[in-house]
Amino acid sequence: MKFDEFDKKMRKFEQSLDQVIPADSFMVARLDGKGFTKLTKKDMVLDKPFDIRFRDAVINTIKYLMNGYFQISYAYNESDEISLLFQTHADKFGRKVRKYNSILAAETSVHFSRQIGQTAIFDCRMIALPDLDAVQDYFAWRQADSGRNSVLAHCYYKLVASGKTPQEAADYLRNLPFRDKVHLLTHFGMELKDIPKWQLYGSAVYWKETAKEGFNPATNTLQQSKRKQLVENYDLPVGEEYRKFVIKQLT
Repeated sequence: MKFDEFDKKMRKFEQSLDQVIPADSFMVARLDGKGFTKLTKKDMVLDKPFDIRFRDAVINTIKYLMNGYFQISYAYNESDEISLLFQTHADKFGRKVRKYNSILAAETSVHFSRQIGQTAIFDCRMIALPDLDAVQDYFAWRQADSGRNSVLAHCYYKLVASGKTPQEAADYLRNLPFRDKVHLLTHFGMELKDIPKWQLYGSAVYWKETAKEGFNPATNTLQQSKRKQLVENYDLPVGEEYRKFVIKQLT
């Protein structure tokens, strides 16, 4: 068998499970840290329940990805989770799911590991959203999840600090309704308004157009030019305002 024929035959097997995100769908990638409970509790010395150095390492990793070739409009972060919203017409890798999953997971894992000086692994899943409402729903969902996880984490460490063992604290909180968790924080003298907004509602990175003044030697004059740069937001709106905010970042 000639090599070209052999190559064509074998590539059918290699590509048999390929999925492609339709061109009329909005693309989102969600990256999650794998085994981060051990990493953050045993292998690293971090402030509890949230460490700003850990957050900054995630944000720096996001900026690395957005400055690359992935065509990302907006990124949202809560804890060790990253959600990336791609540009409307993003077309890298022919929109093949396996390429995004493997390359994004690899680049995120390597860059974040360098940031913290420890080996860290992220997995990745690609999500195809049919319309702008679904895009808003997705990011509103992740922000709501951030709030619930933040309250749970603060409750857990308050209970441990009060004398409960880690297992006792986890068991106590396992089936406790969210409203009761909020009341528990109040019992320990903490209100929701006392929690930094980035811990409750997450953080974001997106592009913003700015004006820059420079000297044009050809005309011997000062001229203004516009360029896009990445900005970080640790004071995100919530609810309906956040839904509107996300759509404004889509390019």
